[in-house]
Amino acid sequence: MLIGYARVSTADQDLALQTDALNKAGCEKLFTDKASGAKADRPGLAEALRFARAGDCIVVWKLDRLGRSIQGLITLAADLSARKIDFRSLTDGFDTSTASGRLLFHILASVAEMERELIKERTIAGLAAARKKGVIGSGRKSALTPDKVDTARKLLAAGDKPAKVAKVLQVGLSTFYRHFPASERADKADAG
Repeated sequence: MLIGYARVSTADQDLALQTDALNKAGCEKLFTDKASGAKADRPGLAEALRFARAGDCIVVWKLDRLGRSIQGLITLAADLSARKIDFRSLTDGFDTSTASGRLLFHILASVAEMERELIKERTIAGLAAARKKGVIGSGRKSALTPDKVDTARKLLAAGDKPAKVAKVLQVGLSTFYRHFPASERADKADAG
């Protein structure tokens, strides 16, 4: 069965161009979304993927209708392949039911894997170079600067509740509790 999927980014855009093309291509069932391709939660796509069975083919008007990143597309195509579901893009000429389509998919997957490996190698080399210079990578900078930590201590000593202190410092409560875990216990004791 050919299963069509169409997506536009905003509610005021029209799906007609895509749905017409999918119907013309012979899709028996259509699923749609009006959501950004960057959003992971797209109910129409999730429903299409649940509906598809081995031997079916998911058809889109254009590859970017499925997602914005190559990695996301490759992950989706690999999942479909594992489930014995083909994938076709009408305007891009991509069709995993053909030998050339499968070859193209494997080339793209290999490029994505190579990119991940290169990023990993560069990260490891950068960390090693930093260690030689005496710099130890400490990750992302804390949202609670030393000044904010000092302010938090003063506010807590004055009797302010952790939730209020976190709000004043403009940090999340979980961030606050990472720096002041004893406050969490005191906060729970006050509530009990």
